[in-house]
Amino acid sequence: MPFISKKEAFFQIKDIWLFNANGLDADLFTEPFIDLIVTSPPYNVGLEYRSVKDDVPYSDYLEFSKVWMSNCFNWTKMGGRFCLNIPLDKNKGGQRSVGADLTVLAQEVGWKYQSTVIWNEGNISRRTAWGSWMSPAAPYVIAPVELIVVLYKGEWRRKSDEKADITREEFLEWTNGLWTFSGESKKKIGHPAPFPRELPRRCIKLFSFPGDMVFDPFCGSGTTLVEAFANKRKGVGVEIDPRYAELAKERLLNEITLFDVINL
Repeated sequence: MPFISKKEAFFQIKDIWLFNANGLDADLFTEPFIDLIVTSPPYNVGLEYRSVKDDVPYSDYLEFSKVWMSNCFNWTKMGGRFCLNIPLDKNKGGQRSVGADLTVLAQEVGWKYQSTVIWNEGNISRRTAWGSWMSPAAPYVIAPVELIVVLYKGEWRRKSDEKADITREEFLEWTNGLWTFSGESKKKIGHPAPFPRELPRRCIKLFSFPGDMVFDPFCGSGTTLVEAFANKRKGVGVEIDPRYAELAKERLLNEITLFDVINL
């Protein structure tokens, strides 16, 4: 294995490993092995996850974030990148500048800041409050976008013996920091907060080389691992909930079976 873990993998196939474990466990992996992290942590907006409480006090949420981002930093190689999908802000239970706060916190634990992609989901139904109607008394502004904060460890420029697999068209489109594509259906995937395959696909091809190790500490339904396999990368995912780990396993089996059939 290209990494050392104190725990046996829940599922492994080809160059993909899935752990039913807790990303807060600093000893889960014992040495740096990650080239790219693509993840979307819980947003603390009251979603009904099975194994994680998603409506804790904001100070507790920031402490939780500090721990898992520190672990990821320690598990990442020098030159590794980190694509962090988080909300711009939060209005449930009080206005919070989540995107700004987590970006600052990531830098406090050692990550360096590179850039931010604005993900426009094109979903105006996300508006949840108007504040004062037709009046400047107390209007609420809610942007139907999310962030993908790009961070790194060590130096930004990477060297690799592998040839990049991104096309000219993809590079030109994706280096524009406004990405527009739809979100993913919760009902279709069976998870309360799935992200679409397009998100990790772009991050993986833009920020890593074929053969690199891609990591997701909040693996959920396994989207990051599915795209790591589809784009000829290695992948490791950590998911605390056994039901979602099983869901990710089934998605990976289906994807890999389909790939093998197509390439017979």
